[in-house]
Amino acid sequence: MTDSPKTDAEAESAPAALEERKTRAETWFHTLRDRICAEFERLEDELSGENAARFAELPPGRFERKDWPRVEADGTPGGGGTMALMHGRVFEKVGVNVSTVHGRFSPEFAGQIPGAETDPRFWACGISLVAHLQSPLVPAVHMNTRHIVTTRGWFGGGADLNPMFPDAADTADFHGALKAACDAQHPGWHPHFKAWCDDYFMIRHRGEPRGVGGIFYDYLGAGLAEKNPFGGDWEQDFAFTRSVGEAFLEVYPRLVRRHFETPWTEQQRRHQLFRRGRYVEFNLLYDRGTKFGLMTGGNVEAILMSLPPLAAWP
Repeated sequence: MTDSPKTDAEAESAPAALEERKTRAETWFHTLRDRICAEFERLEDELSGENAARFAELPPGRFERKDWPRVEADGTPGGGGTMALMHGRVFEKVGVNVSTVHGRFSPEFAGQIPGAETDPRFWACGISLVAHLQSPLVPAVHMNTRHIVTTRGWFGGGADLNPMFPDAADTADFHGALKAACDAQHPGWHPHFKAWCDDYFMIRHRGEPRGVGGIFYDYLGAGLAEKNPFGGDWEQDFAFTRSVGEAFLEVYPRLVRRHFETPWTEQQRRHQLFRRGRYVEFNLLYDRGTKFGLMTGGNVEAILMSLPPLAAWP
């Protein structure tokens, strides 16, 4: 861990209490990673029928993990992370990454981050997942949650569904799971975070959404009401972040099982590659996580893990 400053809400807390909270958050992200990887490998084992025969030469996919270190601009250690990447019969490419990084923001970046304007030190930990499926009938998905500490501290993240062929039942179930996670905390959270997601995942140069949405939240913490009117109690904010991960783990494998054995055509596959092109455009032009990782010296391979293995443009 690093000696990052206390948040506004923790100004009266002992440094040990702050470190204990950071450790709890970090442990959760690693635990969630392990549970998701295990469930996705079960899906690889379950595939049967015609779609399994398409990939008869491939064994069920398994995650391969690769650690990476982060080094500050002055050469000092700045944390690091672990990539978990799988190429399989169900998942053409899925990455589930965790990282814990710390150091100092560059002067040009510090002014964009709450709490870093006067003290550029930071600590950040999180999980990031992107899944691109072999079947064009199974929706791609993105999920990430994170905890960031400067002189302030907050949680952020969310999940959004990116089908090639939108399915009303899938959309309803996905939104329903995330709504339940929100409603358990506050009835106003879901409409606010859903609208935030719809606005955030807009491909503005095309005037179209990246997918069918989900939720997006950021700056969920004390002293940040100007950016997010909810949150402020660390335990509640952490509980909500955990519930987002639990909701994802419950609903998304169910959607995969709903479609992963349905046969598909080459025409549907071509459409899938075109939709992936839209995904690439958003992530390279607009995604804040991509920009944050690149501007804080993150691992480029891990940051660009979100890009699909194949994509196409008309």
